[in-house]
Amino acid sequence: MISDILPGKSFPLGATVYPNGVNFCIYSKSCTALELLLFDHADAPQPSRVIKLDPKRYKTFHYWHVFVSGIGAGQIYAYRAYGDFAPERGHRFDGSKVLLDPYAYAVVGWKNYSREAAIPFGKDNCAQALRAVVVDPITYDWEGDAPLLKPYSTTVIYEMNVNGFTRNPNSGVTPSKRGTFAGLIEKIPYLKDLGVTAVELLPIHQFDEQDVKPGLTNYWGYSTIAFFAPHMGYSSHQDPLGAVNEFRDMVKALHKAGIEVILDVVFNHTAEGNQDGPTLSFRGIGNKAYYILDQQDPSLYSNYSGCGNTLKAYHQVVGLMIIDCLRYWVAEMHVDGFRFDLASVLTRSQTGHPLEDPSILWAIESDPVLAGTKIIAEAWDAAGLYQVGSFIGDRFAEWNGPFRDDIRRFIKSDCGTIGSLAARLMGSPDIYPQPDREPSRSINFITCHDGFTMNDLVSYNLKHNEANQENNQDGANANFSWNCGEEGVTKNPEIEALRLRQIKNYYTILLVSQGTPMILMGDEVRRSQNGNNNAYCQNNELSWFDWSSLAGETDLLRFVKGMIRFTQSLEIFRQERILAVTYGSQDPHIVWHGVKLGQPDWGSHSHSLAFTLRHPDSGELLHILLNAYWEPLTFELPPLSAGEHWYRIVDTALPSPNDFSDLDRAPLVKEKEYKAQPRSSVVLMAAYINSPVNS
Repeated sequence: MISDILPGKSFPLGATVYPNGVNFCIYSKSCTALELLLFDHADAPQPSRVIKLDPKRYKTFHYWHVFVSGIGAGQIYAYRAYGDFAPERGHRFDGSKVLLDPYAYAVVGWKNYSREAAIPFGKDNCAQALRAVVVDPITYDWEGDAPLLKPYSTTVIYEMNVNGFTRNPNSGVTPSKRGTFAGLIEKIPYLKDLGVTAVELLPIHQFDEQDVKPGLTNYWGYSTIAFFAPHMGYSSHQDPLGAVNEFRDMVKALHKAGIEVILDVVFNHTAEGNQDGPTLSFRGIGNKAYYILDQQDPSLYSNYSGCGNTLKAYHQVVGLMIIDCLRYWVAEMHVDGFRFDLASVLTRSQTGHPLEDPSILWAIESDPVLAGTKIIAEAWDAAGLYQVGSFIGDRFAEWNGPFRDDIRRFIKSDCGTIGSLAARLMGSPDIYPQPDREPSRSINFITCHDGFTMNDLVSYNLKHNEANQENNQDGANANFSWNCGEEGVTKNPEIEALRLRQIKNYYTILLVSQGTPMILMGDEVRRSQNGNNNAYCQNNELSWFDWSSLAGETDLLRFVKGMIRFTQSLEIFRQERILAVTYGSQDPHIVWHGVKLGQPDWGSHSHSLAFTLRHPDSGELLHILLNAYWEPLTFELPPLSAGEHWYRIVDTALPSPNDFSDLDRAPLVKEKEYKAQPRSSVVLMAAYINSPVNS
């Protein structure tokens, strides 16, 4: 029984646990009345207590607050906010709707939740509404865990969906843990063996799985409704605090394995959608504060995210929420970094123009709590703002979209690709010309969740998204893919062999390029989505990791693991400065060649490039041949000093296990030239090795 109610304090925002009770605080400038609802359990149809907050006693400036004694962690609560429903003036208060606290640390009520019930104005949705849970962060035993603080230069990122990674029945994961944080823990040995050093998790903030067409499920999670709460659907424990503690267990276990945790965060929009969407939280608390509204018609939402609305990141209270959120995930949940989805949205002003000095991004850049984290920008948005190479500050790394596109075009033998290929191999100095910018701040990738998988990139010329129920109109059209001669699955062994070779070519270029490589979940075993390049709503075997592929794709998996191990062992790939292009430097440097030494062919019809990488201090010397031509090419090899020889590490034209060899087992190259087969990549390394296995 609740014994007393006091005015409480206007800080911190959210629900804060004290020894004798809980302080609740929420921002709402324009509501005229507010109610705090307390529930006895997650699925209770009605609250056990309604506390009406008199603004004269329970409001300071625009902050409503109350202290309730006799309750603590695990208490379930929500709000109702009353005020004008005047969309033409930007107000959408609806006292019939039960609202989530924007600072909710856990969310329950999913058993009876209905997105549709939260749409009609004036219709009470309490029995079908989501509720927040009071969380006390200090009660968890971290056992001395701390963020790993790995530099980008030693990082290999693995982008994954928590659900899809272990959801498949063939995952071997304990059935009750499939598709959960706990299930991921069981697969840490696989990640460790693969050689990745960080997992980048598609959104794990609480999202609305119903935010899709009927009959489908929001799979990717880019539909956030509670930025502080881990997604309850990813927890094997469905008690109110289950997801919070299970997420922490996962982070702690990954850290013990030396693997960092990067969260994909979606501060550009929310699950409430456009003017026809549901009132779940922000809209019913302060629509004008949380969203950028149309300048001519405030009943409409500016849609720079492509998802119906745009979060007003430049608003002081919204910016504070974002910073508080990031701090919470670092300080209390121990994550190592963030990837900001459609980060350019965060620079948008009320009129949609990019701000010259976006306060929220400078706040993220300079925040001391975030100082040791990785912060990565997807430096574009859905309305055409493209800021790759011009994103603000000194700390943000960037997803390098041109790397993806230029390497794809080279591998499929497009014309006019050699100049941009060279730039991408060097860490893209044409895109990032700042002399003091580390090349590792370029996040290099061939594939990601958004687009074709690696297998589909070499198997389909066209997207095949019919299963998304959007008449194949969704998803990108410019994929720069090539099916190698036949669309989709084939029984032609020559086409299959070429596809496998092309995948190895992609991995070779990705891992020998200056920058931080990112790999998409399952690409190492040729995961396919049957040509679907926008599987955001496909929570099924089309998107899940097929663990039976480990047995069928042992050759490719061996190649990828070997390439990661090899490149991660070399100083030349850990440089924090753009390599010099020179023949005589004593600093780490690169030298360009063609089939003749020192004579690269930069012409528009060229389809090949060779280069030498040297790190004098460590004695590392590599010579790499990239042949995207459809005929073999013979390349001259650089002369070596007495007693030094070239050894073949990689030749993607050779069958496994000869496609990759560690240096101590690599075959000697005796000739002064090397014949690179059509559409192949070759990596040679110079060494003083005198062993029978190298003769």
